[in-house]
Amino acid sequence: MANLPPKLPRPSLSEADGPGIPPPYRTTGAVPIIATATMGAADQRFFDALRSAHFPPDRNHLAAHITLFHQLPPSGLDELDRLFRTIVADTPPPAAMLREVYSLGRGVAFRIDSPDLLAVRARIADRFAGMLTAQDQGVPRLHITVQNKVTGAETKALLASLAADFRPRPLKIAGLAAYHYRGGPWEPAFARSFRGRRR
Repeated sequence: MANLPPKLPRPSLSEADGPGIPPPYRTTGAVPIIATATMGAADQRFFDALRSAHFPPDRNHLAAHITLFHQLPPSGLDELDRLFRTIVADTPPPAAMLREVYSLGRGVAFRIDSPDLLAVRARIADRFAGMLTAQDQGVPRLHITVQNKVTGAETKALLASLAADFRPRPLKIAGLAAYHYRGGPWEPAFARSFRGRRR
């Protein structure tokens, strides 16, 4: 039985890394698919705690996450599942590093350095070439948001606090997950864990 993705509560519609305007191929009743990389349990707890402590409570409606694609076509859900199964079977957990804490302008995030994870993302992008939104066509800046939609002063204070103790460290990437975006809730679709062997 496949592992279910982490249960995510309702996201904020103003979340910076949530879906934007629906693409033109969206049909009535169909909803975009969000694709993420999942973290190891310890890292998930760590970043969830940071979000809980520093995200505005009325806007903290998501667990910490690493977005790979904001809006994949709903018609491609089965194809995405087959692709995930292929990728996780032949791919070891991607090596990743937390490189720095940085400002989002009105929030704070941790930058992720992972050529391996970007290579996985490129495989997915190749399969869905021609169906990606403009937002998903470029190479993303992988990150984990721990604060957003706050004042500049709040951003500056948290950035200084987190940066003072920050040291680059490994981040465990456990798998891939897909969610239905229904104008609010992120409904889990499926999740697969990397199980390829390192050579």
